[in-house]
Amino acid sequence: MTKATYDKFPEITVPHYDHHAWQGWSHIANTLFRRVTGRRKTVLVIDCYPGVRFEEVANGLFTPLGAARVVNVETARRGEQELHHLLARNLTDDRVFGVISCHQLSEFFIADKLIELRQQVDDCEEGLVIVYGSGASLVHPGDVLIYADMPRWEIQQRMRSGEMGNWGAENQNEDMLRRYKRAFFVEWRVFDRHKTPLLKRMDYLLDTTLSGEPVMVGGDALRAGLQQATRQPFRVVPFFDPGVWGGQWMKEKFNLPDEAANYAWGFDCVPEENSLLLRYGKVRVEIPSQDLVLLYPRPLLGEKVHARFGAEFPIRFDFLDTIGGQNLSFQVHPLTEYIQQQFGMHYTQDESYYILHAEPGAKVYLGRKTESAPQALLNDLQAAQRGEKPFDDKRFVNEIPAYKHDHFLIPAGTMHCSGADTMVLEISATPYIFTFKLWDWGRLGLDGLPRPVHLAHGEQVIDWERDTQWVMENLVNQIEPIAKDDGWYEERTGLHEREFIETRRHWFSKPVIHHTHGGVNVLNLVEGEEAIVESPSNSFAPFVVHYAETFIIPASVGEYRIAPHGKSIGQALATIKAFIRT
Repeated sequence: MTKATYDKFPEITVPHYDHHAWQGWSHIANTLFRRVTGRRKTVLVIDCYPGVRFEEVANGLFTPLGAARVVNVETARRGEQELHHLLARNLTDDRVFGVISCHQLSEFFIADKLIELRQQVDDCEEGLVIVYGSGASLVHPGDVLIYADMPRWEIQQRMRSGEMGNWGAENQNEDMLRRYKRAFFVEWRVFDRHKTPLLKRMDYLLDTTLSGEPVMVGGDALRAGLQQATRQPFRVVPFFDPGVWGGQWMKEKFNLPDEAANYAWGFDCVPEENSLLLRYGKVRVEIPSQDLVLLYPRPLLGEKVHARFGAEFPIRFDFLDTIGGQNLSFQVHPLTEYIQQQFGMHYTQDESYYILHAEPGAKVYLGRKTESAPQALLNDLQAAQRGEKPFDDKRFVNEIPAYKHDHFLIPAGTMHCSGADTMVLEISATPYIFTFKLWDWGRLGLDGLPRPVHLAHGEQVIDWERDTQWVMENLVNQIEPIAKDDGWYEERTGLHEREFIETRRHWFSKPVIHHTHGGVNVLNLVEGEEAIVESPSNSFAPFVVHYAETFIIPASVGEYRIAPHGKSIGQALATIKAFIRT
């Protein structure tokens, strides 16, 4: 295996704003004190994403700033049962799946109580008035506006620890899958909708991701950093999670903590949940990378991609590690019309498996065997779900040997899973929650509960025409040469014509020119220790990437060059690149 020098905390350095970020409550309070004093009355609004610890913010700021009045917007929030009734259609009874919310945040508050809070602000004629909480700007726009943001991965950690439940619910002890469902289908949609215009006009962003280590950055400085990100290569902050089927490859290669028995998933490019680290002199700010997508989608994604997807990042790269582990769940993803009609998503999870590493005997399960009857297969899955017998995978499913650098294409509707002892770079569309498990090999989850199987959904979307011959002719190593020159050659590796993502592999020992052609590119260095990404016109600083690191090239970058670097000079390297077909 190639030895990796994998960077788990990639940063974007923002020049010219070294003195526009502050760390520690005392420095933050002093900065704000200078901003809010000198006027007869100032309204300081601290709006917050769900998951922010209000007590920490209150202790750090309210007393030092000497507020004449403090107003908590959440006292006007609807009660837990009322919210649950309002959201019942979106939450459904399913443990995993809901329906995407189109609510506005104001619907979650009692209008008369918001009016009362506004009156409290108006009645205070002098001094500092602080309005805080999730939705605080519904009370007052703020003479000074702070937005306290929170990355979704950190929210999940706080949920898992039992520290917090969902917003507006005391459900800390509820099944984590149900809490995640409520966050995914409702809270994050509503609060992203609410915060986007605030991010455009806020005076400061407050980062309380690390407990007791708050950071604040000026709004103009933050927006400048995000704009800079759209003009250069960058990486988001990866995160890793154990799973019942997880392996050991990432733990060794990426130097991950030993506390976890394994690591199943590595999320290396899922901007909806990853963080983005911005460096301002000695201060590092952590924000949701989704903020970049929400504020600057056009230079990031490109005109055509933005026109098609809106402010959503449509390409996902992640890792699935079963080296020394077990088979993934046997599964299928919904067809486009099914995900639209059932869940309110406008595109589905087409995907592919690119094999970074495979032990001898590794395999991928893909499509049904030609000689097997669809109803017989379903009957066997139903019997397995009832606990009567294990699913007879050898009778019904194609088992295809998997080797390093193979590429398996998996359009929605294709039954599939990776087997044990494979290291998969999964390249897919972004709606990653929509996996219908058909069989999970009789396992319990890490929480000790049966892992949910979604056979009722799955049988509605399986494409039965994807039998042995069709799979081998359409989904396994559909590799064709595209171009070559001295020291490099390019191959098309997929994806299937039903999928909107195109992938290209470049093998190179000398510099090779790429171009975004007006659309965002996502790449991973799949062979070689180190490469460098450069601008032929010197429009961005050279950017070094290491083995297995995923990196994003915004659409606005245009032409860029990738070359071997460091110890990899003179060696053969390879990148896999994904972009949206237009």
